[in-house]
Amino acid sequence: MTVLNLKYYNGQDLYSDGDVEDDILKIVKNNTDFTDILCNDNRWAVMYHLTPIRQNLLEWYDFDKNGSLLEIGGGCGAFSGMFADKVRDVKVVELSKRRAEIIYNRHKDYDNLEVIAGNLNDIQFDDKFDYITLIGVLEYAGKFTAGNDPYKIFLEKIKKYLKPNGKLLIAIENKFGLKYWAGAKEDHTGRNFDSIENYPHDKSIQTFGKYELQELLKSVGFEYTDFYYPMPDYKLPAVIYSDDYLPDEATIFNDVSPNFDQERYILFNEQLAFNNIIKNKMFDFFANSFLVVAS
Repeated sequence: MTVLNLKYYNGQDLYSDGDVEDDILKIVKNNTDFTDILCNDNRWAVMYHLTPIRQNLLEWYDFDKNGSLLEIGGGCGAFSGMFADKVRDVKVVELSKRRAEIIYNRHKDYDNLEVIAGNLNDIQFDDKFDYITLIGVLEYAGKFTAGNDPYKIFLEKIKKYLKPNGKLLIAIENKFGLKYWAGAKEDHTGRNFDSIENYPHDKSIQTFGKYELQELLKSVGFEYTDFYYPMPDYKLPAVIYSDDYLPDEATIFNDVSPNFDQERYILFNEQLAFNNIIKNKMFDFFANSFLVVAS
C-alpha cells in the first residue's frame, strides 16, 4: 500500500492550480480510467494532470528495475505510477498536501511508493537515489529556495541525494523556444517575450537556454549532459529528438505550437520557420523545451 507522509507538511499549500484540484481529487478517488473525463472536460488543468500523453516524456527511458528514484515536484501524479512500475523504490516530494493526496489516491495500491508532502529543503533522506527527476520544477527554485543563487543552491542540495553514478532527469521549457518568438506568452509569467528578454520584471521563476543550462549543471558537478528535445513541448510530447537524431527539413511540425492554457498571438508559421532553422543547424537552440539527463 502506498504511504502518504505528512511529517514535513507545514500547513500551507504553496503551489496550486486552484479549486480545480478539488475536482481532480474527486476524479482520482472515483476513477482509474480518465478517458471519458478527458473527452468531456475542457479545462487545461484536468487535461494536463490526467492525460497519459505526458508519460511519453520518459516511458521509453531504460530505467534500472532495481534502482531507486526520487521524484521532486510530483504534481498530481502523472508520472509517479509509471516510475513505480519501472524501478524498485520511489519517493515523491510534493509541496502541496492536496496534490500529495491526489497522488496517493491515484496510485494507492503500490507497495514501493511513498508520497511526502512538504518542501524539499525541509526533508532529510537517509539513502541516496539512482535517479532524481525535476519535471517542470527547476524553474521554480528562485521562488522556493533562499540565497543569492537559488538555482545552483537547489541543484547542489539535490546532488547530495544522488548516488555517484546516479542520473538527474530535468524537463524544462527553453527560454528561446520558437513558440515564444512566434507569439506565445511565457508559460509561467504570461508575458510576451519575457524569457527572450531574460525576465526583466521578475527573476524568481525562470527558464534557461541550452548553454546556460549546461553551464549551470557543470557548476555543481554534472559534467555530462545528454539533451533531448520533446516536441511540441515536454508537457504533451508527441516525438522526442536527440543530438544523435535531429529532425530534417522534411519534418512536419505544427503551424502553431499548441497553447491550451492561455491565449497567444500567431506572428508567423512555425513549421516554415523550423524548417529554415533546421537547414541552418539551429534546432537545438530554438526547440520549445528540453529533457536533460545529467550525470
